[in-house]
Amino acid sequence: MAKKKLLLLGCIADDFTGATDLANNLVRAGMRVVQAIGVPATPLDAEVDAVVVALKSRTIAPAEAIEQALGALRWLQAQGAQQIYFKYCSTFDSTPQGNIGPVTEALMKALNCDFTIATPAFPDNKRTVFKGYLFAGDVLLNESGMQNHPLTPMTDPNLVRVLQAQCTRKVGLIDHAVVARGAEAIEERIAQLKGEGVSIAIVDAVSNDDLLRMGSALAKMPLVTAGSGVAIGLPANFGLAPSSQASALPAADGHKAVVSGSCSLATNRQVLDFIQRGGAALAIDPLRIAAGVDVAAEALAWAAPLLDKGPVLVYSTAEAGAVKSVQGRLGVDEAGAMVERTIAAIARGLVDQGVRQLVVAGGETSGACVQALGIAQMQIGPQIDPGVPWCHARAEAAKGAGVHIALKSGNFGSDDFFTKAFTVLG
Repeated sequence: MAKKKLLLLGCIADDFTGATDLANNLVRAGMRVVQAIGVPATPLDAEVDAVVVALKSRTIAPAEAIEQALGALRWLQAQGAQQIYFKYCSTFDSTPQGNIGPVTEALMKALNCDFTIATPAFPDNKRTVFKGYLFAGDVLLNESGMQNHPLTPMTDPNLVRVLQAQCTRKVGLIDHAVVARGAEAIEERIAQLKGEGVSIAIVDAVSNDDLLRMGSALAKMPLVTAGSGVAIGLPANFGLAPSSQASALPAADGHKAVVSGSCSLATNRQVLDFIQRGGAALAIDPLRIAAGVDVAAEALAWAAPLLDKGPVLVYSTAEAGAVKSVQGRLGVDEAGAMVERTIAAIARGLVDQGVRQLVVAGGETSGACVQALGIAQMQIGPQIDPGVPWCHARAEAAKGAGVHIALKSGNFGSDDFFTKAFTVLG
């Protein structure tokens, strides 16, 4: 009997949109990828190159995030993963308590790893790191709207400072001048930093060329931590090249819908664009949910007669001021969890009504929706916009039938994303 091929890359993502973002880049670079929703209960039974374990751990308590990440690590090691990749958001979403730093250090300890890198750079989505500072487009992160994030406001763009506040190990920098000289220079800088007692290094990257130069320098590193951008440079280390076959999905059918819980500037623009194009849209009010109104039932009743006419949008997206007002009345955690539960119930109800093409906007929202739909694994398909692919999955809510689903990070996608997404499936 032929020996089963070992898993090349085992990935742990701290939210569900981030997981598909990473899987998308790996597929485009030639890897066959399965995305698991949570830590699987059984061994891997697919012949693939990489597995992305999607956790919902970005905003939970650090101790719980560590426990989940270590559980994912143990499962990936049992599948023979040759390298581990911890994936977080390209906006480095975290608080002074974590969870990026604590999870990174826990994984390093478990892997007996004395050095790793950290970079959320993803130039295709206008996330770049220069001199250790994170830029979103042409502005520093703290001027991009992320300073108003309802759960993880990012007010400091200096990633060395941000990560050092979360870590007991020393954090350093591999700057652009080193990266520009290539893999050998990066490796020399790593050796220098290790000699100075540094265990984790933020790495500059302003272009895909930087990521590719970085990739070969990371070939022997047991643990890589990054956004999804670094993924474009890793498959080549295993002798793999891009292939269009990896992204083929079954044909799409059924009704179309979008649910959005993100309050990012990008998602606000996408909601406005959809409405301006004449799309059917319904805003849900968190205060009515808090008052005990069955907002999910109202939304499903509103959508039912409209689904035959084209995509519908149900959203809780709001401007920063409105979000803070609701948080002030309900509390930050409760306001977020309440909206997530409602949108997840709406997503499940829409699938029950025959929606088979579903776009979900927002990382926390995506996690809640995927769990509500009863999805265990997803096949990664074609890219809609950088970082956002269509996926296909069997869903309990669809009585085991296939559903095409796109999980969009709040900050990703063009203004016309909600319209364009459905044209990609044909």
